Order: sequence, then structure tokens, then C-alpha cells
Amino acid sequence: MAFHIVLVEPEIPANTGNISRTCAATGTHLHLVRPLGFLTDDKTLKRAGLDYWHAVKLEYHDSFQEVRDRYPDGRFFFATTKATKLYTDYRFQDGDFLVFGKETKGLPESILEANPDSLMRMPMTGDVRSLNLSNSAAVVLYEALRQNGFSGLS
Repeated sequence: MAFHIVLVEPEIPANTGNISRTCAATGTHLHLVRPLGFLTDDKTLKRAGLDYWHAVKLEYHDSFQEVRDRYPDGRFFFATTKATKLYTDYRFQDGDFLVFGKETKGLPESILEANPDSLMRMPMTGDVRSLNLSNSAAVVLYEALRQNGFSGLS
């Protein structure tokens, strides 16, 4: 089993590339939900992921509902600046799905409204709207890994 990162309509190839490298380094599955804001053969995307793409367990989906349908028993947690609970308030389990929205708008309201009990945020000052997507994904993923004793990692 492994954790999953789901990117809903990511827009910036460098962020997705950085996240793919984090996934490769941790055995995390990466799910990309279309539409994407870039081509998957984009050289910026490949450069950001360096030569680790072969180690990424990658799935493409045409909608977030497709992800839910494919993994009906999955536990999903949604990163948003609109949450009241912190990501550290949750106890993550191996196999959980960590869901992040697009860089400019975050997750769609329909997803947030359908999942009020599993929304999480990262603490920050009020001086910025949000943290960088790839940094946020790494922080939350490493907290989940830490909670599970970094199982399988050396």
C-alpha cells in the first residue's frame, strides 16, 4: 500500500514535476485530474521531475469523480485555505489520498462542499493567499509518512 497525491487540474508544470519527484522518492502514487494546464510531454515538466519519471506510479483521470469511483473505499483529505482544521489534526493511514487543487483557484467549491469533514489547511500569516502547491503537497505528505513511521523509507 502507499499514499496517494491527487492534483485536480494542476496548471504549472514545474509544480507537478516537483511533486512527481517527491512521489518517486516516497513510493507515493500520483493522480493527475484533467484538464491539465500543460502538456505532459512539456520539457519543463520533465526537467522538474528530472529523470525520476520512470519511478512514479502515475494515473490520469478525466474527473475527480473518476478517482472516487476507481477507489470507492479510499479515505480522501482535501487541502484548502478555507478549512478550519489543520492538516496536523488528522491521523493519516497508509493508502490515504491527499487532494490538492489548481494553483490559481484551489479545489472547486463542489468538492469542498461534498467533503466538509475532511478539509485541511496549513497555518500561515494573512500576508499571502496560499503556499506553493509543490511545497504544500510535500509538507502534508511527509506529515502522513511521519505519522506512519516512514514505513518503507530509509
